[in-house]
Amino acid sequence: MRFRQVHLDFHTSEAIDGIGKQFDKKQFQEMLQLGHVDSITVFSKCHHGWAYHPSTANEMHPGLGFDLLGAQIEAAHEIGVKTPVYLSAGLDEKLALRHPEWLIRDAQGLTNWVKSFLEPGYHQFCLNSPYLDILIAQIEEVVRNYDADGIFLDIVGVRSCLCHTCIQTLRGAGEDPRDADAVLALGERTYANYARRVREAIDAIKPGLPVFHNGGHIRRGRRDLAAMNSHLELESLPTGGWGYDHFPLSARYAQGLGMPFLGMTGKFHTSWGEFGGFKHPNALRYETSLSLANGARCSIGDQLHPEGFMDPATYSLIGAAYREVEEKEGWCAEARGIADVALLSTEAFRSAGSERTEDRTGAADTGAVRMLLEGHILFDVADRETDFSPYKVLVLPDEIPVDAELAARLEAYVAQGGKLLATGRSGLRPDGSGFALDLGVTREGDSPFSPSYFRPYFELPSLSGSAFVFYGAGQNVQASDSARVLGHRENPYFNREAFTFCSHRHTPSALRNDGPGMVATGHSVYIAWDVFSDYATKGSLALKETVLYALSLLLPAPALTTTLPAQGIVTLTEQPEERRYVNHLLYAVPVKRGQNIEVIEDIVPLFDIEVTARIGAKPRGVYLAPQLTPLSFQAEEESGTGSFAVRYTVPRLECHQMVVIDI
Repeated sequence: MRFRQVHLDFHTSEAIDGIGKQFDKKQFQEMLQLGHVDSITVFSKCHHGWAYHPSTANEMHPGLGFDLLGAQIEAAHEIGVKTPVYLSAGLDEKLALRHPEWLIRDAQGLTNWVKSFLEPGYHQFCLNSPYLDILIAQIEEVVRNYDADGIFLDIVGVRSCLCHTCIQTLRGAGEDPRDADAVLALGERTYANYARRVREAIDAIKPGLPVFHNGGHIRRGRRDLAAMNSHLELESLPTGGWGYDHFPLSARYAQGLGMPFLGMTGKFHTSWGEFGGFKHPNALRYETSLSLANGARCSIGDQLHPEGFMDPATYSLIGAAYREVEEKEGWCAEARGIADVALLSTEAFRSAGSERTEDRTGAADTGAVRMLLEGHILFDVADRETDFSPYKVLVLPDEIPVDAELAARLEAYVAQGGKLLATGRSGLRPDGSGFALDLGVTREGDSPFSPSYFRPYFELPSLSGSAFVFYGAGQNVQASDSARVLGHRENPYFNREAFTFCSHRHTPSALRNDGPGMVATGHSVYIAWDVFSDYATKGSLALKETVLYALSLLLPAPALTTTLPAQGIVTLTEQPEERRYVNHLLYAVPVKRGQNIEVIEDIVPLFDIEVTARIGAKPRGVYLAPQLTPLSFQAEEESGTGSFAVRYTVPRLECHQMVVIDI
């Protein structure tokens, strides 16, 4: 899979004429070269439903007079650029107006994405309708007639639908359309049937052609859905609703699936469909570097003008990032991530059949990822099928229920020397009756107070001793005799209500020891609040420093430590075939612009960043990449472990720097 891809949107209304009239093969090629692009996804069919080539399975856009798709493929292939082909699978507004009976409906009979045909926007199709046969024919036509390097199918996933076809299907099977579980189960079968038919249709013509089904998010814990693709494209536009938290979380999960994947951002200031919007070049430099550091290839979204010319400003912007990516590829190909910690994702541990919501991260997962990134902890994101044995610590954030099967796995993991960090309701049996694991505590129930306070028995690095407010839901627990209490809970005098309130926000601590708040055993630390969800919403320093202290107890010799500031990101990868490790360091600070749009503009260089990496072989040399500048280093064998602590100082970090350790 190529490293420097562009996803070229082309959703073009039939009310616009002169489609593609300014397309020029030479200009198209020049822009791809200006952008250092090596793969570009071009359009067969858009959300409006039109084809951009002669078609018998569809209708060519009425404003288009030639084979635009064919011309783009020919031009790209001539200069060695690959061309996956896009078809809008879930949306086809032309056909929606002709066959509204094929659209997804809710219990009130309303459509989605928009509720009526008097609103601007699209309507999503049910794939349990005759529409699926039409879509399959459109895919077959493209695969048969064009030299496509892959197929990208958009706006698909498991859906709950109560259109007349789905109601008839359910009733015909003896199921009740009023049963939400039955409706969702039909949605699962419908999507599986769609994916199977797509794969069979393509393989009958070009066996093995890459296929990706895009739903805007790779659902953690649904390996079955991921496996319906040949590779993964992690759509994650920071300014477009995904935020800067989403990609690291999604990428650290995708790495564990053993599939090639890319990170998809956009050139837009906001999101898809924005003409004339541009992010700062430094933002794309950072976002593409973040993909490389997390084991991903890169994709940048653009949108072609209806007249078909490629915008020079866009490809100059993309080229500023991809020029750097091109120089770095050799140290990123076939690299596998190294991690001390596995974060059990709350999304992955919900009901496997639950339908995806637009919350692509979740508060507990978000807060945990932020803390781990800011603490420079090397981590992966885990689900129920993850092999826990390679990790030194498992983090169970806030709401991970532990059934008998998971309890047995975790007990075996601990017996082999693994450590656990659990918070809030994590570790409880699914019915909430008590802890399924030995975390050194017994549960008395949910705390009735919100917020409450934590008084640690250790010093936080940045704050003197106090009782720190924790806003997250709390648990009343008691410590076992063999456990060590690391701090206690303090409740307020009362909750803030109409007749009992104090000051502007919440009631102060009553300054009593109301039971353990943080408890350690030889194999675990338990914190009695939803600290990760709290950090996602409030971002309190005391929360993070409490968790990082817990991790320091469980992980005394991490694979990597650094003096990089909190907003910096570090990863460590290994290229076994090249006999080397690669340490990625990144630094940029997103700021808020407008209404909750995070942007990166200024890249401030950092100097003399110290790093210690623990690796499994004696280093032969250390150098900066891609500069090939040697670095002085010290290597010390750690007694009895067979590993070496390699210490070096990065003299200057500007956005992204790789440090290579040859072994």
